[in-house]
Amino acid sequence: MSISTPGGPERRPTVVSTGKKPAAGRPAAAEKPATKAGATKPGGGKGPRAGAGGKGRKPVTPVKVSQGRSWGPIALFVAVGVLAVGIIGIGAWAVYQGAQPWQKRADAIDGMTDFRKKDKDLVKGGNHQPGTIKYDVSPPVAGPHNQAWQNCMGDVYDAPIANEHAVHSLEHGTVWITYRPDLPADQVAKLKSKVQGKEKLMLSPYEGLDKPISLQAWGFQLKVDNADDGRIDEFIKTLRVNASIEGPNALCDQGVTATGTTPRDNLQQNMPEQPTQ
Repeated sequence: MSISTPGGPERRPTVVSTGKKPAAGRPAAAEKPATKAGATKPGGGKGPRAGAGGKGRKPVTPVKVSQGRSWGPIALFVAVGVLAVGIIGIGAWAVYQGAQPWQKRADAIDGMTDFRKKDKDLVKGGNHQPGTIKYDVSPPVAGPHNQAWQNCMGDVYDAPIANEHAVHSLEHGTVWITYRPDLPADQVAKLKSKVQGKEKLMLSPYEGLDKPISLQAWGFQLKVDNADDGRIDEFIKTLRVNASIEGPNALCDQGVTATGTTPRDNLQQNMPEQPTQ
């Protein structure tokens, strides 16, 4: 019995060839519908308005490549910081030291003798006597003295001076530096540079010293072996003016400028009166 196809002769479905033959035993793949214009293409391809009205591909986060730290600038920064802290620390310590009472700073000078503690009668001051005076301490640091003081405006004397005038200068706040006459010239030159032209300082040779250099202030004495000893500057800084028992305005000019160990009682001059304290 034959079956006829309605509507006319027998028809066959139209087949679109893909150009590929199906694998053996497998049916041919169904035909895929054509892609519409503007739609997202398979595989992430974009049409004219890809991503509009839908989710597009997520942006790729760039990967940072780690580069080693540059230690040079860091080390320099640390070094500068340490140096700055050190400078600040030293400055703060200097300010602290300067703010301390001068007597406390004097006590800290190694090897210095404080006659103010040993003999309080010796350092009373104000005892003027004519003629030659015998002193138990050599060079003298205090005690009775001549009414005239030795000029102490940074004077450098090339010969010994009278103790009696020098002690009066100490009472006014002077630091008197003495040295053995045989001290080498370069050492003497260093002492001169510390004294010359500076008020309340004076320098002179002194016979019979048991140390090459001896420094005196009113009631204080320090003996050292050479002019490079750092305690010399500390002694001057601490005791010049401060050791005065007549106040900072006690005169250092208009004094005796002559050398010689004999006190000049016949000065033939009127010494200026000291300012009232």
